[in-house]
Amino acid sequence: MQMRYIDGFISVIIFLTLTTCGLTNARDSAEVQQERPVVLSYTNSPDIPDHIRFCGKNIDLRRYNIHEGIDRELTSMTYMHSSTMLLIKRANRWFPVIEPILRANNIPDDFKYLAVIESSLDPIAVSPARAVGIWQLLEGTARGYGLIITPTVDERRNVRRATQAACRYLQEAYDKFGDWMTVAVSYNSGMGRMSEQLDRQGEESPMQMYFLEETMRYPYRMLAAKILFENPYKYGFVLKAENLYKPVACDEEEVATDVPNLAVYAKERGISYLDLKLFNPWLRDTKLLTAGKRFTILIPQKNNLNYNTPNKYIHDSRWVVD
Repeated sequence: MQMRYIDGFISVIIFLTLTTCGLTNARDSAEVQQERPVVLSYTNSPDIPDHIRFCGKNIDLRRYNIHEGIDRELTSMTYMHSSTMLLIKRANRWFPVIEPILRANNIPDDFKYLAVIESSLDPIAVSPARAVGIWQLLEGTARGYGLIITPTVDERRNVRRATQAACRYLQEAYDKFGDWMTVAVSYNSGMGRMSEQLDRQGEESPMQMYFLEETMRYPYRMLAAKILFENPYKYGFVLKAENLYKPVACDEEEVATDVPNLAVYAKERGISYLDLKLFNPWLRDTKLLTAGKRFTILIPQKNNLNYNTPNKYIHDSRWVVD
C-alpha cells in the first residue's frame, strides 16, 4: 500500500516537471517567435557622407538641416526600388545626349541630376502645373528661351532642344547669382523669388534659407540623386550591362515643308508611326505644320530596334557589376 503511494507520488512529480518544462519551452519559443523578423529583408538607414562635390565646390553636409534633408531624400530614393532602378536604366540612354550639350554651353555636368529629379528622365512628363518634358519647362519660359510650341509641335519634348533651352536659363541665372547651387534652386523657385529671398533673409546659400517645402527639398533631392548614381551598388542597386536601356542609333532628316500625314511619312521610311512618335515625342499631332521653320526628325535605324543581343553599352561603369 505504501509502495503504491510512493510510486503514485513519484509519477505526479514527473508529470508536473515535464509539464512545467513544456510550458517553459513553449513560452520561450513564443518569445523567440515574437522577436523574429516578419519580413524577408532588413531595412537599413543609408550612409550619409560628410561632404560632397557639386559643380566643383565642396559642400559640407554635417549641419543638422542639411544632413537630415539629404537623409530624407536619399532614404526615399534608396527604398523606391523600382523607380530608382528605372532612373539608372534611362540614364544610360539620355545622359549621352544631355552631357555634351551641358558641356558645350559651359554648364557643369552635375546639372544632369536636375533633369533626373525634374522628370525622372521622361521626355513626355507633364506636371500638374503643366510643365512639360525632361526639363519640365512651362510654356512661357520655353518660348522665352527659344523653343517652338504650336498645335503640331512642342519642343519641350525634344530632349536636345529642351536641354539647350535649359542651358540658356542656367547660364542667365549664373550671370545673376554667381553660384551654381543658387542657380539650381532657382530653377524650382524662379529667379525673381530667389532674388527676393536672398535680400529678405540675408543669406548667401539657399541651403540656409527658408522656402516652401518643395523648394527646400530641391537641392537635397538633386544631391541625393548624385550620391546614388555615383555608387548605386552601395545603396542596393545591382545591375548588369544588359539591364540598361541602350541608346538607339538614328538617322536625321531635315524637314522644312509640311508633312500632312506622319503615319505615311513613317511607312515611307520603313518604320511605324509608333516608332516615329516615340523617337520624336515633340510631334504633337498626326501631321506636322512647319510654318516656315526647319525641324530635325529622328529616324531610328531598324537594326537597332530589337534586343536581339544583350545591351553592351555602359555609359558609367559605376552603374553595373561584372
